[in-house]
Amino acid sequence: MTTSTELKGNWNEIKGKLKQKFALLTDNDLLLVEGKQEEMLGRLQIKLGKTKEEIQKLISEI
Repeated sequence: MTTSTELKGNWNEIKGKLKQKFALLTDNDLLLVEGKQEEMLGRLQIKLGKTKEEIQKLISEI
């Protein structure tokens, strides 16, 4: 997965691409708050029915 700094820097672009790919995602699902990255990944796991590793791979491929 990309580093935390890279993720923060590109998050708006990544968020837009995830919302295009998965229309059921909302801004609240993709809210990236300092220190709460794991919580966000957990929300995505539940909503998309994917493992944490699958979500991390998906984000890193964007």
